[in-house]
Amino acid sequence: MYRDEELLMLSGIQHFYFCKRQWALIHIEQQWEENGATMEGKFIHENADDPFFMESRKNTFISRAVPLVSYNLGFIGVADIIEFKKSSKGVVLKGKEGLWIPNIVEYKRGKSKEDRRDIVQLVLEVICLEEMLKCNISSSDFYYNETRRRVKVEITSELREEVIMLGQEMHSIYDKKFTPPAIKGKSCRNCSLVDICIPRMTNKKVNVSNYIERYLKEEGENI
Repeated sequence: MYRDEELLMLSGIQHFYFCKRQWALIHIEQQWEENGATMEGKFIHENADDPFFMESRKNTFISRAVPLVSYNLGFIGVADIIEFKKSSKGVVLKGKEGLWIPNIVEYKRGKSKEDRRDIVQLVLEVICLEEMLKCNISSSDFYYNETRRRVKVEITSELREEVIMLGQEMHSIYDKKFTPPAIKGKSCRNCSLVDICIPRMTNKKVNVSNYIERYLKEEGENI
């Protein structure tokens, strides 16, 4: 069980899956730069994350910006939207009559990814909600802004195991305050931290004495 001061940001697992160095730059070194993609993502979430808004229908109510936490895995965060449907197979909710089945709806810019960076975040949100409500959730949804449609994700045991392993690795790296070296790839072009990351320098072994000698020589030529 983790303590409050040991909890990591839930949303960071997406960064970690995409690039461990990117995650460390943001969450360990506290560096961040906005680009078009991050600004669009922020706008989409601001429209979904309204903690004072609740929409009710006959047998369904929707809650936005729901706080999530898992002390077992050591994460804290927010679910964009959780839909609760009345069902005899559901769980008890404080202040609500009857039993309710929860379904997380995570809002994302663009469209579904080829890898699982979005999926591992959704699975971690599900694990947090299960721990809080003491229930089992078999599936949850994405809503992608570009395609404007939902995508359902089955929360399999394999995905749960992957998320648990990622979470353990995140805590290990965070505890060591270690920023992994860059692995340069095509995705670097779209990363908002590419100028901070400097992948060409960090993924090569640099001879410090040669670098200093070359620097002093260049400075001498400029005098």
